[in-house]
Amino acid sequence: MGTGNYTNVKEFIILGLTENATTCVILFIVFLGIYVVTLMGNFSIILLIRSSPQLHTPMYLFLCHLAFVDIGYSSSVTPVMLTGFLKKRTSISVAGCIAQLCSAVTFGTTECFLLAAMAYDRYVAICSPLLYSTHVSPRICILLVGVSYIGGCVNAWTFTGCLLSLSFCGPN
Repeated sequence: MGTGNYTNVKEFIILGLTENATTCVILFIVFLGIYVVTLMGNFSIILLIRSSPQLHTPMYLFLCHLAFVDIGYSSSVTPVMLTGFLKKRTSISVAGCIAQLCSAVTFGTTECFLLAAMAYDRYVAICSPLLYSTHVSPRICILLVGVSYIGGCVNAWTFTGCLLSLSFCGPN
């Protein structure tokens, strides 16, 4: 190894999209609006499914969990991005960066697994309607949802473990 700067990095400096204050305010308002609509829509879906007994079917169970995962996924990245639009200099600690990566990968992977489970549910409903209740029982649905969350966590822990094995040094 050559000689160089081997100081440990304690924070990362996040560079913004633009230095123009007017553009930052416009982007903040646009992304805040999108974030609020996303949260309201997903919370509405969850509340509607939970409050209506007619919607307690496998498809809506998956949809409810998909809405929850979408809330987590958008909330893992958007608040940091919104603060970046308002501050002149934004930084994030290494631990915060790792936590953000872990949560984003967890929710992103879980969302993919839930979409696959939803596709399986619709496939069985369309191709084998008479066997649907036996192939997609409540127990199978809970198992598919649980495996989706476990798969998301395992994938995130793998990514985070790989990130933790790296050393960050030099300019932020």
